[in-house]
Amino acid sequence: MQSVKNSVSEQEWQMRVDLAACYRAIALYGWDDLIFTHISARVPGPEHHFLINPYGMMFDEVTASSLVKVDLNGDKVMDSDYDINPAGFTIHSAVHEARDDAKCVIHLHTVDGVAVSVQDDGLQPYSQQSLFPLASLSYHDYEGVALNPEEKARLVSDLGDTQFMILRNHGLLTCAESVADAFLFMFILQRACEIQLKAQASGQSLTKIDARIVAGIRAQAAEVTRQAGGSLAWPGIRRRLDRQLPGYDK
Repeated sequence: MQSVKNSVSEQEWQMRVDLAACYRAIALYGWDDLIFTHISARVPGPEHHFLINPYGMMFDEVTASSLVKVDLNGDKVMDSDYDINPAGFTIHSAVHEARDDAKCVIHLHTVDGVAVSVQDDGLQPYSQQSLFPLASLSYHDYEGVALNPEEKARLVSDLGDTQFMILRNHGLLTCAESVADAFLFMFILQRACEIQLKAQASGQSLTKIDARIVAGIRAQAAEVTRQAGGSLAWPGIRRRLDRQLPGYDK
């Protein structure tokens, strides 16, 4: 395993450690779906190369060395004992190719995320947590299992310049300049979905946040999401992993 660290740049190794930590953090919070979702990150440098999980490995098993480096077609560009799920990289490659700022893309099938994705009105402004996603949120209609390359253009068009996406009948997606920000965006989106479902399950009448506040947040979308604080929360998340799921940095 040490040979991987010795054969890549310091910047790539740091990205590998952060991405492996992200996989472990997703597992720690119980948001993984066995082996069937993915987190990808662009390798620092001029090449359009990306890191993604080995197909068949559980999220709490992923390490910096086991991540597979691929190009936009999902073809391996570095020797690895592991393969990837080409279908799983379809969504990720589309976002990476279209958005230079999407250095990390997280796509999950959480129960709460899928439950909100099937609601006609989608995410509602029921909580302060919902305001961050609502500041930069898009939707993409379900077209079946993501195997059709032609869907990539429609997904990218729907995503636009947003950083949060709800894939109808499917799940959640976030993208950001760093692994830390993409993870925090997913944490907030997931939490907003959890709160919405709990509130709806209460059977009580629900109060939405004033539309003027929501409109103001949307008008300041870039500033709101830029100040979300991924880099502030990430070291603490790493320390928690070091205590509870160590070994991701191997």
